[in-house]
This record gives sequence, C-alpha cells and structure tokens, in this order.
Amino acid sequence: MKFNPKALLMTSAITLAFGGMATAAVSPQEAAKLGASLTPVGAEKAGNASGTIPAWTGGLASTSDRYANPYADERPLFTITAQNAEQYKQHLTPGQLAMLAKYPDSFKMPVYPSHRSAAMPQSIYDSIAKNATSAQLTDEGNGISGMAEAIPFPIPSNGLEVIWNHMTRYRGGALERTFVQVPVQANGAFTAVKINEKMSWPSYLSDGYDAKTDDNILFYFVQKVEAPARLTGNVLLVHETMNQITQPRQAWTYNAGQRRVRRAPQIAYDAPGTATDGQRTTDNLDMFNGAPDRYDWKLVGKQELYIPYNSFKLADRGLKYDDILQAGHLNPELTRYELHRVWKVEATLKEGARHVYAKRTFYIDEDTWQAAVVDHYDGRGELWRVGEAHKFQYRDVNVPWIAAEMLYDLQSGRYLAGGLTNEEGNGFDFTKRFVHKDFTPQAIRRMGK
Repeated sequence: MKFNPKALLMTSAITLAFGGMATAAVSPQEAAKLGASLTPVGAEKAGNASGTIPAWTGGLASTSDRYANPYADERPLFTITAQNAEQYKQHLTPGQLAMLAKYPDSFKMPVYPSHRSAAMPQSIYDSIAKNATSAQLTDEGNGISGMAEAIPFPIPSNGLEVIWNHMTRYRGGALERTFVQVPVQANGAFTAVKINEKMSWPSYLSDGYDAKTDDNILFYFVQKVEAPARLTGNVLLVHETMNQITQPRQAWTYNAGQRRVRRAPQIAYDAPGTATDGQRTTDNLDMFNGAPDRYDWKLVGKQELYIPYNSFKLADRGLKYDDILQAGHLNPELTRYELHRVWKVEATLKEGARHVYAKRTFYIDEDTWQAAVVDHYDGRGELWRVGEAHKFQYRDVNVPWIAAEMLYDLQSGRYLAGGLTNEEGNGFDFTKRFVHKDFTPQAIRRMGK
C-alpha cells in the first residue's frame, strides 16, 4: 500500500494542524469537562451510539493478583480473517489489513466485548486536571511548560499535543522490570534477549527532586542485557530529556568486551535499536519516543478501531515464549482485540529531514494515551512495518501499560516482540525506588561485567 504525498496537502474539515507558535492551555470552563462529560484523562466518558463501546465507569477495580483474568469466561464475538476483512475494514488500519493479506492462513483478529478497564491513581487525575489549564507547548512543539507529572494535554487541539500525551503518559512513576525482547525470523526461529531495566521519573527519586539536575528530564533509565551470553553485561544508560532540541538526550553505553563507558549520542531517531537484529529504530521503542522535531504532526480526528486490549490471556504466567511466538506473528489464539475510540495522528517527514520512515500513522487509545497501533511507511511510500501494543492493566498498582509490544516487518516477514515477561516471574516491580547515583556512568561501570 502507498500513501500519496500530494494528498497530504488536502486537509479535511476534521483535520487539525500544528503551527509554529506555542499553544494555549484550555480555559477553566473547558477543563471542567474532566470528570464530567470527559474522563479524568480526557476521553469521552459516554459509550458510542451503537452500544459496542461502553461508558467509562472508573476502570477495573484494584486487586492484589495482577494476572487474574477478569474476562476469562468470555468468548470472541467474531474473528476477523483475510476472508471477511472487507466487512470490517472501516474499523481496521491499513497495517492490520496488510497483515491479514500477508498471512491469510494464519493471522486473525479475535474480537471480544469491549471493556474500558483503564484506571490510574487519583493523584494522577489531579495532576492532569492542573495540566489542562497550565501546560503549553514551547519551542515549536519540542518542549512543554507548566506540566505536572503526566499527560499535559487531556483536551488536545493538535497532533503534537496527542503524541506528547503518549510520551508522558503515566507508567507507575518508578519501576524495575525484567523482560525479553525477541527478534523472530521469517521461519519462526528466535533467540530471546533478556533485559533488566530500571526507570524513574525525577519526582519519584528517593533523594528528592533536584531542580538543577532534573530540570528538563522526563525520566531516567538504565538497561542491562542478561542473556544471551554474547550480549551479557552490556549496559545502556539514558537521561531522557523533555526538550531534546535545547538539550539532546544524554546516553552512555558500557561495553562488556571493552570494559569501557562511552557517550552514545547516536541513540536517537532512526539509529538501530539495542539488541534488535536491526528490526526497529531507536524511536520505535514504546511505539514512539524521543524528539518529535523531524516530523509534521497532524491530528486527523477520532476513529473507532479494533485494537489489542485487556491482554490478560497473553500475559498468562503459564505460557512459554514458544507458545506465543510463531512464524510471521504472535499466536492469534492468545490475542484479544476490542473496539475502542482512538486519536488518529499522521506524522509526515519534514522536507530536508532524514529518517527511514517517511510517514507514520498513530492510533492512540483515548483511555490511556497509549499508542495502540502504528503504521510505518518507507521512503517510497510503501507500508513497511506495523506496530501493535497489547494493552494490559496492572491492577495491583493502577497502571495501564502493555503485555507485549510488536513490530511486524511486512517486507521481510520478520518481526520484533518486546516487553514479554511470561517466563520472568512477576516481570514488573512498581515498588522500587532509586536515587540519582543509580543513573550515572559510574553506576553502569559497576553493573557491567
């Protein structure tokens, strides 16, 4: 499939573009809709007219057993296949249609009843309410002023505000996680890369927020490869800056073979991702991360879409990675799709800018601000890669995040699976707290071996 660059100049009545100046926060009257007609994060509280999307009533209740599946007894309403895709195409992305066409005998999308399960702590809702009347884009959209912790633009007016909501969304504040990232070959063969990662947003550091050090820092993270043996001991440290034009992302690597720590300014944009066998760019991680300056961002509007959701079955601790990963794609018997409203945002490479993706189309869940599906196009205008985030609600801590993050290569038949924790115990530990010295070059030298 191709996109027509000339067609991008034809803006429909529902298309909103971002200009070069800073945008204003919404009025108190608009902000008052949060918690009323809108949910505390800015989604439409009401269901849709047909009843296929329910109203949001607070999300899933907290429970100590995060992996208990509240929907275990449900069965699919129907299953979308290559044979019946035409019937459902109004609720599918070009990338999803392409996956169905490429794997007509194996890829399918089981569609279940929709549940708006997303829930966050009240403190986050309170921060979002403050953001609505104070947060503004600065430096032509490359920075944000007046943001309290997460989701600065619950009532967005342009594509940049929506993508910033995705990048700043609530992910627990601080955590340690052990997961696997798996490059899967076209024939289904794979070697899992086991990774331990520590992350903290500045306000969650135990030694306190330091205005001098933490100003313009979105979060800190350090990532250590634990398997396979040929990669063991390699460490990546990142200070993720908010405005990466005034202060580029700060990154360091420790190479176990050389026993040296080095600055890594190349860890950005379309540089190959760490230990991915070349199957994703650096800014593909988490569906999109980093500086947005190389693209023009256009908010097309809202759409009802079948997206991966409530992926408790996929997160089951009894599964092995061999059960999950198949040639071409995830085992479709373990996936779950639901109809949800998404924000559709088109990112088009600016004239003169360089990136392997000439266009990206984002479909971002209204209830979490998680990018759920992303279609990526190459420089020829060909649909190249399809990203899917299989949403999972961590009920013990009220954190909506993922059970798996997928990036399918339509041209090579390979794919990258990330974020899987089925064989890694509890996977995510949101009780961890860190101090500034845990995220220094000296710290990663001590971690490496």
